[in-house]
Amino acid sequence: MSKVWTSMVTAALLVLPGISQAEALTDADEIVSRANLAAYYAGADGRSEVRMIIQDAQGREQRRQFTVLRRDVEDGHDQDFLVVFSQPSDVRGTVFLVKKHVGADDDRWLYLPGLDLVKRISAGDKRTSFVGAHYFYEDVSGRGPDEDIHVLLHTTDAAYVLEHVPKDPSSVEFTKYTTWIDRETYLPMKIEYANATGRVYRRVEVIEVTEVDGHPTVTKSRVIDLDGNGETNMEFRFIAYDIEMPADVFTERSLRSPPRDWLKRPAREK
Repeated sequence: MSKVWTSMVTAALLVLPGISQAEALTDADEIVSRANLAAYYAGADGRSEVRMIIQDAQGREQRRQFTVLRRDVEDGHDQDFLVVFSQPSDVRGTVFLVKKHVGADDDRWLYLPGLDLVKRISAGDKRTSFVGAHYFYEDVSGRGPDEDIHVLLHTTDAAYVLEHVPKDPSSVEFTKYTTWIDRETYLPMKIEYANATGRVYRRVEVIEVTEVDGHPTVTKSRVIDLDGNGETNMEFRFIAYDIEMPADVFTERSLRSPPRDWLKRPAREK
């Protein structure tokens, strides 16, 4: 009787959600490639509204709200991003446009409505604060997998743990970073950046994942500045994929005249 019971328990465990039946990968580049696709290429395009709360070391808060539109030029390769701010009033109408180029520097522009100024964001500024948050400009479109050397440190039941070293150390402020990539979804669940002494000074964490249109999707995340004791929390809402946005949504014209129809919430989410 005990053998039968043991067999039944074993069979039940094998089909429980969250327990991987797939053989673990051992190629670090393959894991990173899958993680990049899961994090940035769900669907052919997508949109979401983002609530951002920026907190400094004294506990003072600033809030931002914006909509992110994204279109894949080619799956796993070039992409377009448009970020349009709606709140608060001092940043309303600010627009950020990214033309992501795999294997080359991205093109980035920021429109400041108060000055009626379009500012080009240089490659050297990609790891600076995004509108005062602890997120960086590079975080919006993601860091290119080919910019780092990837090493699989170890594998747990839940995650692949990898270390990444930049090929061009002079282009970034970190010397290495470590990621914890979920074995089921391939979403990076935690990233820790270390300086030249090996001390972790910046941490990115996923707080909540929800399935949207069949895609595991980050709906809450946080960046912590371990040196300055500040943090930025983001909540992603009204998410939709495969809404067939045309290429002309992602042109410099949209900096001063954002595409209102595509910024509206999907009908089912209103």
